[in-house]
Amino acid sequence: MIYLPDSLIDQLLLDDIQYGDLTTRSLGLHHQPATMTFTSRQGGCISGLEIASRMFNKLGIEHQCDYRDGEIVEAESCLIIASGTVETLHQGWKAVQNVLEWCCGVSHYTHQMVAILKQYQPDAQLACTRKTIPGTKTLALTAIIAGGAIIHRAGSAESILLFTNHRQCLAAPDDWYSHINTLRAAAPEKQIIVEADNYEQATLAIEAGADIVQLDKFSPSLIRQLQQNLLKQKRSCRLSAAGGINLQTINEYAQTGIALFITSAPYYAPPRDIKVKISTS
Repeated sequence: MIYLPDSLIDQLLLDDIQYGDLTTRSLGLHHQPATMTFTSRQGGCISGLEIASRMFNKLGIEHQCDYRDGEIVEAESCLIIASGTVETLHQGWKAVQNVLEWCCGVSHYTHQMVAILKQYQPDAQLACTRKTIPGTKTLALTAIIAGGAIIHRAGSAESILLFTNHRQCLAAPDDWYSHINTLRAAAPEKQIIVEADNYEQATLAIEAGADIVQLDKFSPSLIRQLQQNLLKQKRSCRLSAAGGINLQTINEYAQTGIALFITSAPYYAPPRDIKVKISTS
């Protein structure tokens, strides 16, 4: 479970309702009892429900939800029924709707990618990067987990990943053996991941003993070639693919034989359509 501090829940609400709802106030709609429903028009893999519940609790809104993050629902499924005063429900309306629409968009896109990947490799993993849209990291990681993906480096202190930009700052950029041995000695509990920008770099990183070589923007055919060479040489190194991995390309990449795919595509998925209805009857 991703920990969401109260400060984040407060901020999600404050972004929209810090000074109340002028329209509701101007119409004299205050204490009338009402109900509010959130319905998924398209269905699919849902998320953001736990966050929505936290937001409702902050506003003192009673609510019921029969689903959990990560479940697959049919179109026109009612996700949440809430009750309270007209004024309070209008305060929670858009803030919660925005969270649900965005999170469901991310989780459903992730679920689609994972489903395609698992058709070819049941044990393969889709890993989502730390390249989230600024300000959305906690929501994004919550949604991709609901969609069946794993987190790829939530932060730079989490794992070792040697980029070209690191090597270019060293005295001998192409001394792969030295770099990998230095990293292994300095961080003995970590696997050594090395990013390769081309076939030659990938080969050098494999020969130097990298645990994982992350292939940046490699074509599926080139990945397949490297994977076959690894199997022939019986090396323990593993390959991962990064760059250009999205819903349109995952089918082809999934057939390369490697089992780890790095992507940030789900973060930019179109929001899902959540219909909200408030009524006093």
